[in-house]
Amino acid sequence: MPKYLIQASYTVDGLKGVLREGGTGRRQAVERMAESLGGRVEQMYYAFGESDVYVIVDLPGNVASAALGLRVSAAGGARTKTVVLLTSEEIDEAVRQEVEYRAPGT
Repeated sequence: MPKYLIQASYTVDGLKGVLREGGTGRRQAVERMAESLGGRVEQMYYAFGESDVYVIVDLPGNVASAALGLRVSAAGGARTKTVVLLTSEEIDEAVRQEVEYRAPGT
């Protein structure tokens, strides 16, 4: 199953939710959301800095990932950024692909 890194930054309303529910309460909500899409949370970390939360999640694919991001953003509690994660084996497979390409100006 594809793996994604979701970086989230809470809005003021989102921070109020964390204060009300605590970190484990929010993790449970994120786990339920991932499971509703056929996925699972591998790990969730809170952090200092630009992003407040980092979630590593397995999801069925990009459509499920987009659905998750849309739902979270539309709810207004957080802004998300999603990174597709690839295994070493997937990179090996990509390296073996035949690609026709001409660099600009050549």
